[in-house]
Amino acid sequence: MRLAEHQTHAGRFLFRWRSYLPLALAPVFALAMADFHYPFGSARLALAWEVVCLAVALAGLAIRVAVVGTVPAGTSGRNMSAQRADALNTTGLYSVVRHPLYLANYLIFLGLSLLPLAWYLPVILTLAAALYYERIILVEEEFLEQHYGDAFRAWAARTPALIPQWGDWVPPALPFSWRTALKGEIYAAFAIVACLFAMDLVQRWVGARELRMDPVWTPIFLAGAVAFYLVRALKKKTTLLKVAGR
Repeated sequence: MRLAEHQTHAGRFLFRWRSYLPLALAPVFALAMADFHYPFGSARLALAWEVVCLAVALAGLAIRVAVVGTVPAGTSGRNMSAQRADALNTTGLYSVVRHPLYLANYLIFLGLSLLPLAWYLPVILTLAAALYYERIILVEEEFLEQHYGDAFRAWAARTPALIPQWGDWVPPALPFSWRTALKGEIYAAFAIVACLFAMDLVQRWVGARELRMDPVWTPIFLAGAVAFYLVRALKKKTTLLKVAGR
């Protein structure tokens, strides 16, 4: 098998399982958490750092919300078995970066990887993400070029893959829909909150040998859990979050 064919084959495999493969980094996260120490022995500094990490993760979530809330149905989806693109998105965040959702995912995982204060964890995450997304992007762009030809090539020529070029901003073709964004991204939002809550518990045990609920993260986690189950129920049992063409 030629190298290009091997990369394409690997990209298709990674695309199909892209929601689960990041779990392969769980042992590295566990190793970093097991070696956690409060910065300068201060729990307050640890909390301040957790807020910084949350801000990084929320930056990624904000990108996902901005994308999902403005794209038409049949694009930027969670389809796993095969590529799908009923239209070529070139406006909104897609006018400044070709793969905003992958940039968003990286920022979310980067925020989580910074939390244990282990220098090697964000480095490993970044290297793994570069290899991982390179293969997936190769397959996705091959698919888009086959379907949209010159339109894709012109867009790709002026739009960077992962580092936004804000000077080329074009407003999204569709208005922002909070209902669509909420329906699509409540899972990511709750995952961020749940991970930070769980990691804080582990850090408290490793750093101070206590399992006391944090007065900051506990209400945030509980509020997130309530919101998650409420939105999930609305999505499954009502049409309140459905928007035509989204």
